Amino acid sequence: MPHSIFQGRRILVAEDEYFLADELRRELQDAGAEMLGPVASVRSGLQILEARTKPDAASLDVNLGGECVYPLADVLIARSVPFVFTTGYDQGVIPDAYAHVLRLEKPVEPETVLAAIGTLLKA
Repeated sequence: MPHSIFQGRRILVAEDEYFLADELRRELQDAGAEMLGPVASVRSGLQILEARTKPDAASLDVNLGGECVYPLADVLIARSVPFVFTTGYDQGVIPDAYAHVLRLEKPVEPETVLAAIGTLLKA
């Protein structure tokens, strides 16, 4: 995927798995994205959304330190920000309100997440 799609785009990453968060940060920055995060909690994600410009897209781990990411997802939906879920949970655990959100099953490669975000940015 051409990295030009990420150039200057603000991407929020909410991920509590350190190595995946760090790899996503590195790959997105290398592709030219402006990183918002990564954050490891819903509270930190909400603080970024309150303090910063609206992201262009996001990647959200469904479970951040034992807390469901849905409050953060709700704010993104209200602001029309597209996002993907990364999770080890199967689709049946995700509430119906988020059935339209692409779910990437962990373990997931950073390149897969970048490809999914790139697709969102093109839409």
